[in-house]
Amino acid sequence: MLSVSGLSAFRTDKSRLYVSVFFRGKKKRTILSEEDKNVRWSEKLEFKLKGNPLNAKSSLQIHLKGTDQRGKGRLLGTANIRLVYLVGDKSKNLAFVKIPLLDKKKQKTKNSLSFELSHEPAAPDVKAKSGGKAVQDEGSNITRLQERPVSPQSPPPEQRAAKKLVREFSERPQDFQIRIRIIEGRQLQGANIRPVVKVYMGDTVFRTRIKRGNNPVFDEIFFQNFHKVPCDVFSTLIHIQVLNSHSLRADSMIGVFKLDIGTVYELPDHAVLRKWLLLYEPDEMHLMAKGYLKVSIIVLTAGDEAPIDQKGTDEEDDVESNLLQPAGILSRWVTFVLKVYRAEDISHMARGLMTNLKHMFGVDTDKKHGVDSFLEVSFAGNKVATKVIENHINPEWNQVIYLRSRFPALCESIRFTVCDRKTALKSYPLGTTYLSISKISSTGPGAEEEETVGFLPTFGPCFLNLYGSPREDLEGFDKYDDLNLGKGEGISYRGRILIELITRLEDHRGKNIEDLHSEECISVQRYLHRRKYSLCAVFYSATQLQNVKEPVQFEVSVGNYGNKFDKSCKLHASSTQYSQAMFDGNYYYFLPWCDTKPVTAVTSYWENIDHRLDRLNILLKIIDKLKANLEDIRQTLPTERTRLTGLWLKLLDRVVKDCSRSLPPLKKLPYVTDLDHHIHDQQILALKKIRRSAEKLRDKNVNVTDRLADVEEWIERLTSVAEEPQDSLPDVVLWMLCGEKRVAFARIKAHSVLFSRDSVKSCGKFCGKLQTVFLKHPLDKTHEMRSVAQLRVRIWMGLSSDEEEFEKYIDGKILVAAERYENQMKVMGHWGTSGLLHHPMFSDAMGKMRLSKKDFYPLKGWQWDGKWTIDPERCLLIDPDAGHAEFIDDVYENETHLAGGEWSTALEQFTDIKGNRHLSMEEIECPAGWEWKEDWNVDLSRAVDEHGWEYGRVVPPDRIPNYWNPTEKAYHTHKRRRWVRKRTRMYDRSRHSKKEEFDTDGWEYAPLFGWKFHVKPNKGDTYRRRRWRRKMVPKEQLGPAAIFRLEGSLYRENSDTQLDELEPKEEETVGNQELYGMTAPFISCLLDPPTAFQFRGYIYQGRGLLPTDRGSSADPYIQMSFLYHSKRTDVVKGTVNPTWDQTLILDEIEIFGNLREIVESPPYVKLEMFDSNRAGKHEYMGTTLCYPSVNLDSTTQHVPMLQWHPVFRGDRFCGEILVSFELLMKQKDEDQNLPPRPPMKNAEVYMVPLGVRPQLQMTTIEILAWGLRNLKNYNMMRVTNPSLVVECSGEMVRTPPMKNYRKNPNFANPIYFITVFLPVDPVYSPPIVLKVMEYRAFGYRPVVGQTTVKSLGEFICDPFAGSSDAEDATMTSIKSFHVETPNIASSAEEEEKKFEQEATEGILEDDSIDWWCKFYASSGDHQEYADYVAQGYDTITVYPSSLEDMPQFKGLQDFCSTFKLYRGRVSGDSEDPMVVGEFKGTFRIYPLPEDPTKPLPPPQFRQLPSSELQICLVRVYIIRALTLSPKDRVGKCDAYIRISLGKELINDRDNYIPNTLNPVFGRIYQLYATIPLNKDLKVSVYDYDFVSQDDIIGETVIDLENRYLTRFGAQCGLPRTYCTGGSTQWRDQLTPIELLGNLCNMKNYAPPIIHGNEEKITIGEREFSLGDFEVKKIPYHFPGPPEERLALHILRLQNLVPEHVETRTLFNNTQPGIEQGKLQMWIDIFPKKLGPPGPSFDITPRTPRRFVLRCIVWNTSDVILQETTIMGEKMSDIYLRGWMMGMEDQRQNTDVHYRSLDGDGSFNWRFIFPFEYLTVERVLVISKKNYIWSMDETEMKMPPKLIIQVWDNDNFSFDDYIGYTEINLNALRSPTKWSENCTLERFFKLEDSASDDLQKKVSLFKQKCVRGWWPCVVDKDGKPSLTGKVELTLELVTEREADERPAGKGREEPNMNPKLEPPNRPDTSFLWFRNPLKSIKHIVWRKYKWCVICALLLVIPVIFLIALLNAIPTALANFLLQSTRFHRKKK
Repeated sequence: MLSVSGLSAFRTDKSRLYVSVFFRGKKKRTILSEEDKNVRWSEKLEFKLKGNPLNAKSSLQIHLKGTDQRGKGRLLGTANIRLVYLVGDKSKNLAFVKIPLLDKKKQKTKNSLSFELSHEPAAPDVKAKSGGKAVQDEGSNITRLQERPVSPQSPPPEQRAAKKLVREFSERPQDFQIRIRIIEGRQLQGANIRPVVKVYMGDTVFRTRIKRGNNPVFDEIFFQNFHKVPCDVFSTLIHIQVLNSHSLRADSMIGVFKLDIGTVYELPDHAVLRKWLLLYEPDEMHLMAKGYLKVSIIVLTAGDEAPIDQKGTDEEDDVESNLLQPAGILSRWVTFVLKVYRAEDISHMARGLMTNLKHMFGVDTDKKHGVDSFLEVSFAGNKVATKVIENHINPEWNQVIYLRSRFPALCESIRFTVCDRKTALKSYPLGTTYLSISKISSTGPGAEEEETVGFLPTFGPCFLNLYGSPREDLEGFDKYDDLNLGKGEGISYRGRILIELITRLEDHRGKNIEDLHSEECISVQRYLHRRKYSLCAVFYSATQLQNVKEPVQFEVSVGNYGNKFDKSCKLHASSTQYSQAMFDGNYYYFLPWCDTKPVTAVTSYWENIDHRLDRLNILLKIIDKLKANLEDIRQTLPTERTRLTGLWLKLLDRVVKDCSRSLPPLKKLPYVTDLDHHIHDQQILALKKIRRSAEKLRDKNVNVTDRLADVEEWIERLTSVAEEPQDSLPDVVLWMLCGEKRVAFARIKAHSVLFSRDSVKSCGKFCGKLQTVFLKHPLDKTHEMRSVAQLRVRIWMGLSSDEEEFEKYIDGKILVAAERYENQMKVMGHWGTSGLLHHPMFSDAMGKMRLSKKDFYPLKGWQWDGKWTIDPERCLLIDPDAGHAEFIDDVYENETHLAGGEWSTALEQFTDIKGNRHLSMEEIECPAGWEWKEDWNVDLSRAVDEHGWEYGRVVPPDRIPNYWNPTEKAYHTHKRRRWVRKRTRMYDRSRHSKKEEFDTDGWEYAPLFGWKFHVKPNKGDTYRRRRWRRKMVPKEQLGPAAIFRLEGSLYRENSDTQLDELEPKEEETVGNQELYGMTAPFISCLLDPPTAFQFRGYIYQGRGLLPTDRGSSADPYIQMSFLYHSKRTDVVKGTVNPTWDQTLILDEIEIFGNLREIVESPPYVKLEMFDSNRAGKHEYMGTTLCYPSVNLDSTTQHVPMLQWHPVFRGDRFCGEILVSFELLMKQKDEDQNLPPRPPMKNAEVYMVPLGVRPQLQMTTIEILAWGLRNLKNYNMMRVTNPSLVVECSGEMVRTPPMKNYRKNPNFANPIYFITVFLPVDPVYSPPIVLKVMEYRAFGYRPVVGQTTVKSLGEFICDPFAGSSDAEDATMTSIKSFHVETPNIASSAEEEEKKFEQEATEGILEDDSIDWWCKFYASSGDHQEYADYVAQGYDTITVYPSSLEDMPQFKGLQDFCSTFKLYRGRVSGDSEDPMVVGEFKGTFRIYPLPEDPTKPLPPPQFRQLPSSELQICLVRVYIIRALTLSPKDRVGKCDAYIRISLGKELINDRDNYIPNTLNPVFGRIYQLYATIPLNKDLKVSVYDYDFVSQDDIIGETVIDLENRYLTRFGAQCGLPRTYCTGGSTQWRDQLTPIELLGNLCNMKNYAPPIIHGNEEKITIGEREFSLGDFEVKKIPYHFPGPPEERLALHILRLQNLVPEHVETRTLFNNTQPGIEQGKLQMWIDIFPKKLGPPGPSFDITPRTPRRFVLRCIVWNTSDVILQETTIMGEKMSDIYLRGWMMGMEDQRQNTDVHYRSLDGDGSFNWRFIFPFEYLTVERVLVISKKNYIWSMDETEMKMPPKLIIQVWDNDNFSFDDYIGYTEINLNALRSPTKWSENCTLERFFKLEDSASDDLQKKVSLFKQKCVRGWWPCVVDKDGKPSLTGKVELTLELVTEREADERPAGKGREEPNMNPKLEPPNRPDTSFLWFRNPLKSIKHIVWRKYKWCVICALLLVIPVIFLIALLNAIPTALANFLLQSTRFHRKKK
């Protein structure tokens, strides 16, 4: 169900509105609203999906309409909503707030709409779900991404984005493939840039080619393969950089974008498809975008299918609506202020080898007790480290770290690692923890949640606990170093750090790390307040131990408290006593504690965080109850529907009741943080919302199945708010120690065992309750995850003030005692202490620590209760027969002889195997509790003679021979024979030993110290010991809580000086004494007598087990373990579907604890499956855990139901077993109350009783055995005479062997029957086993392959419902041909209206239509082929996957299914059995009538096709390949096709497509196939290599037989129109009338009848008319006859395969399961017997047409003036540069318009750009070599864009860039006629501009020529800025037209069409240094003319005056001189 609700519209004016919603051809609308601006509708529009679920391509159209004065609807805006985020199997909601609507021109309007989408998928199959493994969310650190909404007010990601797609991965390395496609850039910042994109993935760097411009097109794809652990792959960052290659290195960065691989994997389809990335500058704070980059990122692993990355609609060109950025509403820079205060319990790594070497050479005299520690913080690739605090275990750093990041953050978590600095360059990690950003922040509420707001990340002050590897027992190196780095689960507590996180919405430009102020250090002291916690663990049982040879001890610790190897804390009673493991008689070992259970008690000091953990426990209990009730409903669904309503109401009542309870309020404590308040508010809000939802459902009558998804959503919501990031209480760690070595551990959350006084609901789930804990190895290298031990333990933890509550949880009596062991050694036949050597006389249990009686002192508050007494461990049955149900006593009879003498009795006639003296057979008595089963017999099963003797020779100084021989030789001196006698244990309830069985002195004996001790002494024993104990009691009567006062060591030397003196000596003698320098008392709990039960395990059958033998079989048996008992079933030989039918009964089950606990949480039943192997070790096959049902009253009739339980080996599913178990309580040593035992299968095996085993009925299995295919050789010989064996439930049928498999692999008789008893309930049905046996010479019949059909439900049918091959039950009769006539008129009208606005290319002719038009028009790009579709031409179906994967065609296996045959064994986790062939056939299963008089059901398989060989013509059409995996070093491949069918091979190597990952082949291949001999068509794509061998890229295999036999008509797809000629000519061998007749005959319909002038056809009672289908005239020239066209229309209604193209996935064996690309193709099959086929399609790729673009640059205007002359004038030397996108090497420049003073320029210059263009695809085709050494040209497709740049010319420096204009020839804005009208508002969509102001888009290919003004811009702050205008004429001519009307470049000849005159430029346009006079005239004279004139007028008179003044003295002197001369002459 898909629903639309919460509709509200927002307009600028008032009107009456209504909304129409369109989904999958259906329309629904709201009512007409009142006249208003803001309108809300309370209606909910619902669309039923009807079994057709949503997919990634589903979309929804919403129209907002208003009424005019006449009441007619007027479209106000539309919105197309993609539903990809609603896809899934869970209910999801998606909210949209104020989404802008688009008009008819796809432009934004001022109207907006808000609404909410809800998706409720169909309920899943409960049965199918129960068999799989539950998927749990582990909270992986994966960054979430979202699409950025258009509106600024966006709902949170929880409401809009899809929920996490969580997949559980194992910790094994796996194959991953990451594909990154860099498509194009948009609005990249910078002028005249040459962008290049670098992609960093792990250690690999990829780089694109260098492009030009701000909007480059790259279209390059990069592949990166990983073989790593999934968590490492998901945490790998994808770092995308966009650089300017033209700039210097420091200035080259344009923008970056980062995300991790896990982010992409969480998205639908694990992909980001054609999204725009917001680029930003990493070192700048402002939010200005540095540009946008369109990319596609796909993450694939084995089994994932890559989505098709194809171009969508024009919506993706809208950057804002497809913007991808970090999750959240707004992304901005923030600063994480991280305050690091201190750390606690930081201890160094004790590296054993180096420590011992230093100790040996005395180097460790000044050994440090602390650590030189520092904290390393890692976030988003950045690392910051604090200062180093030397030699301290509790360092105080008191520093603040500043982490700058965009928020929401690109990285999910902050990593904290405490390191130990060894040297200046080397350090070791000590422990790691993570802080998740998403858990400490919230994005805010959705549209319905307005009661709270989101909050930024905040944390603490609070401690974070560190976990890593253990600190001891590490030799040489730490094999667990990865654990210290946070990789995997930490196994030991390593300390804790106190931190605080604050988020500031500001930038920090200072240092990354600073010291804290003293005030902040003081204020944090209130968070260090500690409370005392007490922890007690009572161990009830330790079972299922595997092959334990040393004593076992368990340790319980919290933090460092309780770790007995840690000296920083006081010694606690945290360890149990050492105990010897006892054999359980079958497989495992257990510790026989009986009624004396070990107890541990630990006290610790932590901060009180009950205000957090109380709420956490309450929520977890609500979740557990909800899950339990949900599981009850699911188990009731398939069987008892009457109880369903009651269980549903019970669930809702419980939910309402639990959610109505108030959470504990936050106390006003000083240590409550801000995060506590935020989480508390979120939890209250979640409970309130769930309660409201439950109340609504309770009041409604709903379908329970449909509402289960709501309950799952409640569980998921509660789980998300139940996470507590500030849980500072360390985990409780349980360790198992064997001897001194830690071997297994378990971590238990402290809150799960924590007690709370607030209420019972606030206590932990297991507080004081019995729980089962499975211990595991620290690192399981085998990945089988088998548990090491199983513990039943009761743990209680609480504050010391609550210790009195602890007494309520203790069942028995507490006993505290000190213990020590007295040791003696046997020397010369006497016991003493002289031979003890390194073992002291009195020691601990391990015999290493000297414990003197006088050095024991009671602890404070305790006193001794009596003296030291001998107290042997009476519950330890450690004799050789301990734990065995059967035992064989043996004794050896010995004889000797001298040389030449006779054999006589030896000195020691009876000995053991080692020659030690032994009792004679007559002296050996049967022990108490045993009975003899047979007399003494000679053991003849060994290498002995007929009398049982074996012979040997003694070589001194040995007493007995070292080697024995079964035959007597002359040199033999000794002989012996073995006598054996079997005894069995008698029935005895008590497992306790009698007192008299023990030595009264309490000694225990052993051959060597450290071996297992036993009670009775043997002759070979050399060591003995006995235990001394001394009880302690508290001085005050405190009850059981007194054990929490046991702190410290009981053992103290007399003085500290003596202790100091003794310690070095002890270390020298003991070696490891420092680990055992203290001893603590041991605590025991004496329990009440146990409750006796009888356990019955009903093991019926298994199915689908993994084979472990070479013959694809196994010999499975089940090892059942329950507490300290284990038992196994019989071995079922040679099957993977065993039927054991066995009841395992355990009589002696004693369970300690109260009955209520036993009923509520009984112990687990562990079932382990093994494969029996006679020659070697039995192979482990898997494990499952089950609960038994507990029956306290065995007289009641309680029948445990059998259930299927999945079996897992590690993470791998290994099959299922059908079992059930029950515990029957006994009544006081009486077994009469128990129900009778089941019937016996044989003397020792019980069957499953009738009440438990499934009810059976007689059933017939009808088998269609069609044939065998692709059988591989067996033992290097061909399979020639195979036979099929079908087995089910013990019955079998075998086909006769084939005469010759190589000639005809079909069976001669294909139908067989089996009558068998099968369960009535199909859930219990056994599988069908198919075996193929080969008949060979000498009666040898090996099994060459087999398979198992697990689920029989799909084959069950009603035999009387009709023909089995009918498509469904409603189409089996003549009158049932019900097909509704489609509303052709309405659909055609809608299609016509849909594409009416998009037709831009004119009317197409039939002759111009080719197949590629049909293909591209059908692949989704309707906007590019609008004319084709609008005119009614045919389209085809382009399937996104292979034809077999389409659900409507049922895998093309409707006639018969294909079952793969397997052979081989599974030896590893990643290995599978080998596929050795296929079986083609199917089954029909139906019950037989119980009444023998009733008729038998009719056969189900009728009208079978011929099984003879069929020769067919196969046409293979290869269209193109998509996203192939690159094979060349440059990231490309040279792909070609290779096809193989049987022995026929087509190698199309000569026609390879070079240098592309998306080659278009357009090839057709024809070849003949003999079906079924050659049925598998293999289509491979290879990479061409000139030198080396060609590499295979990928291949796909097509089963031609399935296509030939299917009833869906897959031989040849049905076209839409029947034509007798033209490009769509009918190509099938049969006409539509013939095909329709065959269909009616096959489906038992009435034959078609043609009437009504051959335009009507009647089938039964249904009449079809041609007029109902063909409303419009067919646009083709050669339509076929009317009856054929009508028959074709009827056929297309019958779900037959249409004319199609399928997209097949390519795979490569080198990377199995990972897609290597896709191949689009289809196949036609034409049987030879039907005649010649029709003509084939011509799919030859189109050749591009050659065009010439003539661009005339006339003028420029308003160009920005960038230069200033020496006279201060602004000017520019303008010239233009132009090129076609992708053809930068052919760029052209105009001449220079010098000295433009006003921004105007005149050029009259012609650019000529020839190019090749694909008309239909509308792209440029550019072919050129990428490199000089390239052999082939690379073909690239680019959009036809013309780039015009405006430049300022500089002669002595680089030219200055002014601006550019980019013109798309397909959709260019029509230019303006005048320069004044050329504004940005007319060419660009700005925020403040309306869509009506924009110029109309036109196509130059349609208009041919345009002239006008275009703006030139530069990008500033992400917006265009006008820098000038340019007047252009764009003329597009074909190559022929260019020859007819030639024109030259620039103004060169031929200067015509039109002729360009030289530009009329002003006189001021010149180059100054070429024209100096003009420079003076136009530069100086024009501006300073009057100044010059005035200067001249002033300067000339001055010059004359100066000259006059200069000449007057000379003239006067000359005058005077002349006058003197005159007077002299005169005189």
